[in-house]
Amino acid sequence: MKTVKTLTLMRWLFGQLAPYKSKVVYAITALIVGSGSWLLLGQGVKVVVDEGFVANNAAMLNQMMLVVVAIALLGSIAAYFRFYWMIWLGERVSADIRQSVYSHLLTLPPAFFEQTRTGEVISRFTSDTTVLQSVVGMGLSMALRASITFIGALLLMLITSPMLTLYVLIAVPIVLMPIRFFGAKVRLHAKNSQDRVADLGAYVDESLHEIHTVQAYSHEALDKSMFAGRVEDVMRAANSRIRFRALMMATIMGISMTAITLVAWLGAKQVLTASISAGELTAFMFYAVMAGGAVATLSEVIGEVQKAAGASERLMELLHTDSSILIAEKPVSLANKVKGNLRLTDVHFSYPSAEGSPALQDISLDIKAGERIALVGPSGAGKSSLFQLLLRFYDIQSGDICLEGINIAELDLDTLRQQFALVPQESVIFASSVAENIRYGRPEATDDEVRRAAKAARADEFIAQLPDGYQTYLGERGVRLSGGQKQRISIARAILADRPILLLDEATSSLDAANEQYIKLALDELMRHKTTLIIAHRLATVINADRIVVMDHGEVIAIGTHQDLIHSSELYREFAQLQLVS
Repeated sequence: MKTVKTLTLMRWLFGQLAPYKSKVVYAITALIVGSGSWLLLGQGVKVVVDEGFVANNAAMLNQMMLVVVAIALLGSIAAYFRFYWMIWLGERVSADIRQSVYSHLLTLPPAFFEQTRTGEVISRFTSDTTVLQSVVGMGLSMALRASITFIGALLLMLITSPMLTLYVLIAVPIVLMPIRFFGAKVRLHAKNSQDRVADLGAYVDESLHEIHTVQAYSHEALDKSMFAGRVEDVMRAANSRIRFRALMMATIMGISMTAITLVAWLGAKQVLTASISAGELTAFMFYAVMAGGAVATLSEVIGEVQKAAGASERLMELLHTDSSILIAEKPVSLANKVKGNLRLTDVHFSYPSAEGSPALQDISLDIKAGERIALVGPSGAGKSSLFQLLLRFYDIQSGDICLEGINIAELDLDTLRQQFALVPQESVIFASSVAENIRYGRPEATDDEVRRAAKAARADEFIAQLPDGYQTYLGERGVRLSGGQKQRISIARAILADRPILLLDEATSSLDAANEQYIKLALDELMRHKTTLIIAHRLATVINADRIVVMDHGEVIAIGTHQDLIHSSELYREFAQLQLVS
């Protein structure tokens, strides 16, 4: 993605405030009242000096002090509402952006996640959106307040002394120069710093998720060392950003204080010649200090904005990542009752990360509704790739895949995938309760239906022994369960989903012999009126299939029954003798 201008990024970021216009109005109203109160204090100071101190008028001094306190109180009340609404808006915008990015990520195919580490994406959700929250919640508030304060102070300075104001204005372009120069540097190093934080998050995510392997291979010391290196990379990147931001602040403050000192000196000479009163000079310097403070605040906010620009750019990269799956503009509807007829014709497919290396080539299969098809072959033969294409996780380069005679590219993605129940080889367990895991494919299912599915998968017995039964929290990736238990929950999920086509990828691979027999009975019942494709390496799993498809190097090399293939396919015969274990 090309580098986007800061103005474009900020327009996008602050465009997120559009749905909350009323809240923005409340915040800006409070901001104007607050800023106006502090500006009005200068006039109070002028009266206190000229008509209180200089005129030696105690009554006026007391009266004006009360007025000053009242103004300060009004400003404090306005500050409360300003802070409340601006911080609320920051939190709201951050939440909306997270929601938008997450919703978009769910639409991206597996090809995107082949090339992007999950930990990096998580970093963008956390650290980047936190930066944006700070800019909208505090930075925007400070910038608006500083802008109003600067303009108001400048106008009152002009009314008080046009000549001194002219001297101040001469310094303004000089102050803007370091903001322009250093601001660009801050943004560049801010994005680099956030990229390094994303790398760090990705490493933590990977190492902690695979903690069993880390500890089993005594890899802790090396991981600590590698993590320390990444932490130092973050510090080096942050150090560059901090250095340029500090230089910007120091330069601006130096120029501003020098300008204010020179103006104070010129103003003091005018008081000595009676060109202005002591109260007017005091008020002028009060406003000059406010204007200088406003410029310093703006420069600080610009540093935050440049940092936010880096965060916005990274989030916009995610939001503008297009799905490689082409969606039909006018999807074709399926019949109310899908039987499960599948047809593949001359299918050719290569993974995006391995173009030129076909995963499947010239695949043609005609699968009838209710038929049981077993896929066998060595690793890398293309069996799992076939499953991924049926679910349309990837688009094929050529050929056709049809469901009920309709090309799946013409179907709505959700409609297509709702026809399949998948039981993967690596059982997926979510960090929620047993019931929610089983209910995953059919969220509206009742507790009784969940329990019946678990019983059919022979999972009810071990679930009953868990601390809270079906409400037991299973931990991240189901760490509290054995491999066989995970697989039975995965099978229960498919049973409950009750979809016309089953995709079973080594569905009994993690079960002991006793449980495998139970599951086979459950699967036989489940497959009775469903089209089923089974990837298996066990003879007992495939021997009763209607047809067996033998695959090798992405091609179908033989199709037939077990008895046919034993005599006609050398590769199948080798598998039956060496790898297919009953």
